[in-house]
Amino acid sequence: MLEIDKILEKCGDCHFLQALMLVLFCVINCLSAMHYYSQTIISFVPRYWCADGTDEHFRTQPLAGVDSDSSCLPASFVSSENITEECKQFDYEYFMGYESITSELNWICDSAWKLTLGQSMFFVGSVVGSLIFGFLADLWGRMPILIIANLVAMAGNILTIFGTTLPLFCLFRFISGLATDSNFVMMYILVMEYLRPSLRTLGLSICIGLFYCLGSMAAPWIAVLMKTWRGFLVVTSVPFAMVPLFYFVVPESVQWLISKQKYERAVECLKRVAKINGRVVEESVYKDFINECKRAQLNSKTNENIWGLLKTPRLRKNTLILFFKSMVITLCYDAVSRNVQGLGISPFILFSLSSTTILPACVLLILLQDRIGRKAMASISLLLSGIFISVTGGILFKTDVTDVHDTILVVTLSIIGRFGVTVAYNSGAQYATELIPTCVRGQGVAVVHVMGYAFTFFSSYILLTRNIFSPLPEIILGLISLLGAALCLLLPETLNKTLPTSLEDGENFGRNERWYQFSFMEKRTQSSDVLSESNTASMPSRDLRNS
Repeated sequence: MLEIDKILEKCGDCHFLQALMLVLFCVINCLSAMHYYSQTIISFVPRYWCADGTDEHFRTQPLAGVDSDSSCLPASFVSSENITEECKQFDYEYFMGYESITSELNWICDSAWKLTLGQSMFFVGSVVGSLIFGFLADLWGRMPILIIANLVAMAGNILTIFGTTLPLFCLFRFISGLATDSNFVMMYILVMEYLRPSLRTLGLSICIGLFYCLGSMAAPWIAVLMKTWRGFLVVTSVPFAMVPLFYFVVPESVQWLISKQKYERAVECLKRVAKINGRVVEESVYKDFINECKRAQLNSKTNENIWGLLKTPRLRKNTLILFFKSMVITLCYDAVSRNVQGLGISPFILFSLSSTTILPACVLLILLQDRIGRKAMASISLLLSGIFISVTGGILFKTDVTDVHDTILVVTLSIIGRFGVTVAYNSGAQYATELIPTCVRGQGVAVVHVMGYAFTFFSSYILLTRNIFSPLPEIILGLISLLGAALCLLLPETLNKTLPTSLEDGENFGRNERWYQFSFMEKRTQSSDVLSESNTASMPSRDLRNS
């Protein structure tokens, strides 16, 4: 809302409070990164082999001639061609001495599906949590949900420590997943609202790029230091207890308060901002602000809803492509991020190396997003990601990753593939936010985001296909990325364009644009036509529903 930006300028939109909120946002980024990737860290599968039999030879190394890495077969397989017995116990070669839940519960071989099911429940929880917390955020406000979501994240991970049976593990991972997204997005919304519009993209992107990257890189080494998956969950969960203290620093969303006609509380928040920033604002300014907001609310009443996006052909096509693009990007981002095993290198090292792509991906987005356009950014990043991931699969099929040179090549291609999908992931939400008409933007962006999380349910199963055919996960992810890149070409460009406000605008937006037209190929004849929303459109997920 333009009125809020004006009064924030008087109360201070780039001062001490904003700096403090950015610091707290950096903390949230570290915590949310470790929470999200706890899925990967606790489920690393160490090198294993059957420990049945009395021969010590078979209890200290894998079975020669059966599998150069791990084996599910009993020792008697070496001397018998017809094996009917199953292995009863296993020996493990832990990565850097770290014991995962996989090795503790022997969820390998015929029991590997148990771990995959538990991981999938995390993403079922994320879909349910996004819907529930999104609804409650509109009902109770952003700050209560920020606190509740982070406490749920802590509770879910702590409870997982006791989830040593499949039903309990699934339940506790579901609870942990409920917090995913909301534990991060609510703080993003609050910081974005109180920060000067011209600094939002830069400030928030740097915080995300640097501290989400640091949190991701640190996660595996915390696990190494703690030695066990339980210790890792405890150490990375306890810091969530500090989030309730944010209540004494971070003010509630003024936009949400105004949308709920809680004008007195909105003024109290603004006065608090002015006091912390050392600004003196006259009482008449607040009264004028409230009167302007009341007039704006009277003039902006609309009956449009999310179903309007599917009523007309072009808008329906664009909406369905956005749904699929979100599914592709979110699925590939999660699967590629967790695909750190079977590539011939320690998963701890590979996870840290691939996490380094988060920061340069954010920097590249800042440098190129407003130069080459949204369509080019989305399609090119998905195209490159698809190519490199597919090539990685081809190399895994034709080479032996035990060779040092082949391992370096596979790891390099894998990291480049993650870089591409990270760029696509970070740019995807801004594209959706600008393309969906203003009248249903909040609802539309929320649904697009939830659809992406729902599809992430399949990422664990895609990675499980490595047990069938080693390069199969890379082949599947590569093909999905290439399909997503092709579909992005069918979307209209939004850079330097007047963004659609009504459903009719959305239907006519980019009507004469061809699939091969890109913004960087055209002369930039206008820039002032872009709505002020483009300053806030870089949200990674849920938009301001009531702004």
